[in-house]
Amino acid sequence: MKLCRFNDNRLGVVDGREVIDVTEALDVIPRSGYPLPAFDPLIANLEAVTQRIGALRGQAERLVLEDVRLLSPVANPGKVVAAPVNYRKHLEEVLANADLHHDVKINHIEKAGLFLKAPSSLVGAGQGIQLRKLDRRNDHEVELAVVIGRTADRVSRAQALQHVAGYCIGLDITIRGPEERSFRKSPDTYTVLGPWLTTADDVPNPGSLDLQISVNVETRQKSNTADLILGVAELIEFASSFYTLQPGDVILTGTPEGVSPIRPGDVILAEISDLGSMTVHVSAKAEALDQKVA
Repeated sequence: MKLCRFNDNRLGVVDGREVIDVTEALDVIPRSGYPLPAFDPLIANLEAVTQRIGALRGQAERLVLEDVRLLSPVANPGKVVAAPVNYRKHLEEVLANADLHHDVKINHIEKAGLFLKAPSSLVGAGQGIQLRKLDRRNDHEVELAVVIGRTADRVSRAQALQHVAGYCIGLDITIRGPEERSFRKSPDTYTVLGPWLTTADDVPNPGSLDLQISVNVETRQKSNTADLILGVAELIEFASSFYTLQPGDVILTGTPEGVSPIRPGDVILAEISDLGSMTVHVSAKAEALDQKVA
C-alpha cells in the first residue's frame, strides 16, 4: 500500500495517478493529551488505520495525484537517524575531494557511527527545498529512507526488518563546511521524504533497489542499495544498540557517489525502484528582516 499525506494534513492511498482520500481512517487513532507521545501516532497505529482504509476506499473521493500537494508521509518522527558515507564509492569520493571533507577526518561508518538530523528539517515533495547559506555549497544526496513501525531496542539484524513500517525516498540536503554534520544538515526543508510511504509488505528486498537523482534532467547519482556498506537490517541493529527506535523514527541509509551542488531554480527528480519518483523544486530561503520595537 502507498500512503500519502497531502494538502491540509489529509491521508490518502495512492492508486495509479489518483489519490483516494481516506482521512476518515485517522479516527481510529487514540487521542493524546499532554505530554504528547514520543512516537508518530499514525505509524504506531498503522495496522488499525489500514484496516479502516479497507472499509472506506471503495466509497472515498478520488483526486488527481498531480493536483495535490504532497507532504512528508511521516508527520512527527521523534528522530531522524542518518548514516554517513555508507556507500563505498561515496566514501572514496569524499576522501578525494577537499570540497567535501574540508580537512575533517572521515571514518568508516562503523567508526564514525550515525548522526541525527533535526525533525524540524522535514518536508514533503510538494513543499520544496529552501536553501540557506547561498555563499556556500549546498548539495543533494538521494537515499533510501526507512520508517520504523514498532519499538526497536537492541534488536538483532535477523529480527530488524520486522520492525519496519515502510520505505520512502529521502533527500538529505547538505551545506558543505567544517561544522558537525547534524548542524549543516538540519536547516528547515533540508530533509525531504516522499512521495509517499510504501508499506514494507510491498518491498520484499530493500537491499536490491535502484536509486537515482537528476537535476534539471541531468543524472547526477545512480546506484543500487546492494552497494550499501551497512544494509537496512544492519543499520537498525546498529542504531537500536545505542537508542530505542520508536514508531515513526526515520533512518536515512546513506547516499551513493555523485553528490553535487544545487541552486535556487533547480528541479530535482529522485527515483527509487518499487517506491516511485518525486519532483522537488529548489528555491532560496528569504532573509528574515530584523524586527525592532519602537
